[in-house]
Amino acid sequence: MEKFTANHQGQISGVLSGFDRLVFRGTLRSIAYAAGMNQYLCSNEILLKNFGSHVEHITQRLKTASLAEAVTAGRPVRYLASSALSKEDIARGIAAKDGITNGLVCVLTCVEPCRTFEIYRNRETKQLQLQPRLRKCLFLYHYTVHPIFGFLNARIQTWFPFSIQICLNGREWLAHQMDAAGLDYLRHDNCFPWIEDWPTAQQLMNEQLTVEWPALLDGIARTVNPIHDEIFRAHPTTYYWSTYQSEWAIDIAFRTADELRRLYPRLLQHAMTTFGSTDIMRFLGRHIPLSGEMPKRFSGEVVSDLRQRQEGVRIKHRLNNNSVKLYDKAFTVLGSVLRAEGTINNVDHFRVYRPKEGDPHGDLAWRPLRRGIADLHRRAEVSRKATERYLDALASVDQDTTLEEVLHRLGQPRYWHGRRVRALQPFAPDDRKLIQAISRGEFTLNGVRNRDLQRLCFAQPPTTPAEARRRSACIGRKLRLLRAHGLIYKLTGTHRYQLTQAGPIATTAILTALRSSVRQLTAAAA
Repeated sequence: MEKFTANHQGQISGVLSGFDRLVFRGTLRSIAYAAGMNQYLCSNEILLKNFGSHVEHITQRLKTASLAEAVTAGRPVRYLASSALSKEDIARGIAAKDGITNGLVCVLTCVEPCRTFEIYRNRETKQLQLQPRLRKCLFLYHYTVHPIFGFLNARIQTWFPFSIQICLNGREWLAHQMDAAGLDYLRHDNCFPWIEDWPTAQQLMNEQLTVEWPALLDGIARTVNPIHDEIFRAHPTTYYWSTYQSEWAIDIAFRTADELRRLYPRLLQHAMTTFGSTDIMRFLGRHIPLSGEMPKRFSGEVVSDLRQRQEGVRIKHRLNNNSVKLYDKAFTVLGSVLRAEGTINNVDHFRVYRPKEGDPHGDLAWRPLRRGIADLHRRAEVSRKATERYLDALASVDQDTTLEEVLHRLGQPRYWHGRRVRALQPFAPDDRKLIQAISRGEFTLNGVRNRDLQRLCFAQPPTTPAEARRRSACIGRKLRLLRAHGLIYKLTGTHRYQLTQAGPIATTAILTALRSSVRQLTAAAA
């Protein structure tokens, strides 16, 4: 992100980085499976034959208790015949109409699929058994203006095991924080084109990562099920909170709409024509072999697509259930927002440095990232870095230098330490392969070495020491060629080389031209 903001610093008024949409799920793990539910029934001395009447009675009690606040306060309780309706739009319309700025807005109810239990008569054993089933039941959506989080919704399943889902927004939360701090801002939907003090706003967003999540989420859960303790008096249980979905957004506020409108189409063009599957995998933290090929064990799907929205065009790169995307979020007189967003739904291949679960004082090691909120800090770090890598990959777009100027400069012989160095020929096979190699994503942070380029330029490893020396000398001459033309420089005290400030500009222009179709180039020229 630093490269991107540095290239456009004269046009940018501020940057915000933090969570956007967060979806938490609360699960009563002790009764979420058949054996656990049997233990609950045993603790309450409920026979399997009486299971139906018992759960129906508990469900009715829960509905009455959950809706009691809305009934007392005179807030709407509305049944929706279709789950496809936008509940948030309905709730926000009610809040705007009634002028609700704090407390309960409404409760929307809807029948949706759920995971629950039912009694099954086993013909072989001639006994009743409790089995998990996928059925449909009534869900209650509580829409509230929370004193900390702002506008949010909490959904509870009215059948056992009473799962809860809480959906909130980090920008909504930030608005409440800025109100409390007396910080002026302009809000457009869920972004801020202008803020009086951007660094202070970022500090407030950083504080969101340090809150006591269990206490806050448990507090919301008690509002949707006030009789939880009564139901589970004989079999105490608490909610285990996990992060079902998280979105990390970096908002870059441009001073004028014209600046963003001029830049954005070029970003889209670059992202669609330049980023390949391996680039997207790197953005989202997947390891790519030095050869640059897709890992042999990878069996997922990598997709990039453009979608026309009412506000404009959005580009999205998906790796299985995770993604990074870019879109123009707002155009106002005081500022316009470009948003880069990373969405994490699947944490299977991420790692976190932690002790074993259940042993908080044990040895630390890199272990699988969990969905539980205990690992939310690491999830935030992974999301932030993925989004920043994506923005930095776009950093070289919109330079004033034309491709003609780049080719003319590279097409002239140079002198390096008194020795003449030939011109670069970017469209010739050998030089093109060299330019593609040094612009690879894995070399961005740590630089490229002679041995790294050898692996990319030669299909097979050397068979003799003499051949190894010849290859090293060959790559050394190529590195000298790139240094003479100002594309790379050597890191002091190392054998590594990195792109100069002019390097990404030249390589991006060349590679974009190589990967663009004739139709795209014709349209750009027009």
